[in-house]
Amino acid sequence: MVQRVSATRAFARTAPHVVPVLDRAVHRLTRGKVLLSARMLPGLVLTVPGARTGRPRTTPLACMPEGKVEGAWILVGSNFGRTGHPAWTANLLARPDEAVVNWRGRDIPVRATLLEGEERARVWEAALVFWPPYAAYQRRLEREIRLFRLERR
Repeated sequence: MVQRVSATRAFARTAPHVVPVLDRAVHRLTRGKVLLSARMLPGLVLTVPGARTGRPRTTPLACMPEGKVEGAWILVGSNFGRTGHPAWTANLLARPDEAVVNWRGRDIPVRATLLEGEERARVWEAALVFWPPYAAYQRRLEREIRLFRLERR
């Protein structure tokens, strides 16, 4: 049911204005221990300097943990199926070695890699199994959804 709702255009219009605000508030109140959206999907809080300003930008995001050991995550720049790339993806492209994730209440410095080609295709297939609504998001878009791998520095 949650997956069907999250694949709708109505969700794409409203969720970007509601979900991050609630996530930031709850994350702050619980000192990094709780993300509401992580009740549906694993989540982390990404902090990376802005591409233009250099000021820290903090964004709660769904993620796909990768591997058996904590320390690698896949981020999907779906932007809830909206037309533009999310701002956090431009920040990661500009400053891939300056990102920090808050994962389960711990700050972890990470390095971001934009996935391309065969590797992107393989990870995209895994992402579709992990969260099928990503397919609906991609069908609505002309742009290719960006995928990033974050690994501990």
